[in-house]
Amino acid sequence: MDIRASKFVIAIVAAAVVVSGCETLDAYTRESKTSSATKGALIGAAAGAVVGLISGDDAVERRQRALIGAGIGALAGGSIGYYMDRQEAKLRAELEGTGVSVTRIGDNITLNMPGNVTFRTDSSDLSPAFFDVLNSVGKVLNEFDKTVVEVAGHTDSTGSEVHNQNLSERRAMAVGRYLQSQEVSAQRLITLGMGELRPVAGNGTAAERQANRRVEITMVPLTSG
Repeated sequence: MDIRASKFVIAIVAAAVVVSGCETLDAYTRESKTSSATKGALIGAAAGAVVGLISGDDAVERRQRALIGAGIGALAGGSIGYYMDRQEAKLRAELEGTGVSVTRIGDNITLNMPGNVTFRTDSSDLSPAFFDVLNSVGKVLNEFDKTVVEVAGHTDSTGSEVHNQNLSERRAMAVGRYLQSQEVSAQRLITLGMGELRPVAGNGTAAERQANRRVEITMVPLTSG
């Protein structure tokens, strides 16, 4: 088995662990669905495995400390879930019909922005059709400013790993810069590229590769401990 295939198998195995806790709302039909509803489909299982925070607790905690030090109050106790509930509801309302999915895992919220609405093929230049989506995201992020925001770029496996890694980093930074232009504080933002390392589908068909070309934005509540 080659390296790329191994990565995908690992994602599938991990999916079996987390699949029961991942629920999404379809951006078009507004129907609630879980990864278990895929009944063994590889794409659904992999999506359940890889969605969510990538940068790790240490990176988030450093941002949290910086924000608290800058005077932004932390959330605590039961207020955390309520705050994220309100933010999730606002994001779903703002992004309905855009093709962007909203996934909630615990108190973290992840937006999956597919490549067909974000960037031109093999480019880190934002598609003009993406501006309205990011404007809506920026609006909600500014209303709910007690979160750390991770922006992660992903690619398919076409081309070299080095090229894909660089492309994913440039795309994440492009989204981060745009959010800053919408007055989202740079202190809140973590940008990183994952290249082809976290697929949500295979890479054998055009549809699968398109699913893997995406940007994920994950919001983590600001807490003090």
